[in-house]
Amino acid sequence: MVLYSVTVSVNPEKSGDWLHFMRKKHIPEIMATGAFRDWKICRIHAEEEGGESYSVQYVAHDGNALEHYFVHHAPELRKDHEAHFGQHTVAFRTILSILDEGTSRP
Repeated sequence: MVLYSVTVSVNPEKSGDWLHFMRKKHIPEIMATGAFRDWKICRIHAEEEGGESYSVQYVAHDGNALEHYFVHHAPELRKDHEAHFGQHTVAFRTILSILDEGTSRP
């Protein structure tokens, strides 16, 4: 499996609107592409000047699914995000291979 992580710094005045947009519009549209099996939004607890930082993580089914997403879906979805929050956010993306995955169960 492959983890696609998008780290975003958001202008504090827009963070509530951005979170709403991500939860209600952007993430559902990304998940509707069928490339990913899971997602989560994490708040990054670090002192950042000028913004609040988040990591939005998507678990792709495999590398082929992620590549299909990048070619066929990502450009339009990024353009939509940019139209809504471009001047209020800065993002960078990371692709990670998941070597092990588990849960803590009694």
